[in-house]
Amino acid sequence: MSAPVNPAIHLAGYQGEGSILTAALTRLADTLRELAPDWPVVLQNNVPADGETAQSLFASVEQGHRQLCYMASGYLSARVPELDVLDLPFSVTDRQAAWAALDGTAGQMLSQAVARRTGYQVLGFWDNGFRHLSNAVRPIRSPSDCQGLVIRTLDSALYREVLSALGFSARSIDVKDLVRVVQSGEVQAQENPLTNLLSFSLWRHHPFVSLSGHFFGVLLVLCPRSWYAALTHDKQQVLQQAVAVATHQQRLAAAAEDARALVQLQSLGVQVLQPDQLDLDAMRQATAGVARARSQAIAPQMLRAYLS
Repeated sequence: MSAPVNPAIHLAGYQGEGSILTAALTRLADTLRELAPDWPVVLQNNVPADGETAQSLFASVEQGHRQLCYMASGYLSARVPELDVLDLPFSVTDRQAAWAALDGTAGQMLSQAVARRTGYQVLGFWDNGFRHLSNAVRPIRSPSDCQGLVIRTLDSALYREVLSALGFSARSIDVKDLVRVVQSGEVQAQENPLTNLLSFSLWRHHPFVSLSGHFFGVLLVLCPRSWYAALTHDKQQVLQQAVAVATHQQRLAAAAEDARALVQLQSLGVQVLQPDQLDLDAMRQATAGVARARSQAIAPQMLRAYLS
């Protein structure tokens, strides 16, 4: 009688070949193959290239059709309000302090909240970079420069509220359509880590970048909770070890990529405004009401754990 065949583990992401997230997902897959050669691994790096949306990817993981993905936390905050602590505007300036919090009590609390409210198991937290503003119209130095501009953002009510408070008309558009709406002028602005201006070639259409750092992006590495619970202890350990290896690489790459992307954008002729060239106090003041309201809905211990 032949030995039972291990079902494959399907990993998928939603960015292209040049993305540090794709590199991290590939490293995760390779590490799984090294640690468990008898566990088949299927990797699909960029589902939008196959006509699929990021949201459908997330649903496929929660429903168990795939076994692992990464997800920007803002996509899930409507269902897990505790995740709003990650996206309070202008609240994080030190990414290493954020990493330490996510590897400690804050990460444990957030993982438990996700498990209570969804079908996901959190395996780790990746660094999605500081998010900055780019646009096709004019340099943005203060909230008054945001007036009249339609800005694309991801599907997060908090993101929309913050950007609207700055003066933008905020629209959530799936990453699958990001390049199209920027290229067509359907939106005049967008916000993303600097690396995405390069990986999606957004700089070709947006010659103005402001290093606002209004959000520090955190990615959740997720799998179906029921699937994870059914794994043997040894396989759970292998999976956690592979995620830890990929997480270490991904975080270092994210920090290095910010510096590299800035230099490259400047060499391409993009006009980049540094933080000291922006009226960040006015931006903080414009968004303070949103931050206050959201903070009141977050448990004080969660705020302390992540932002202390």
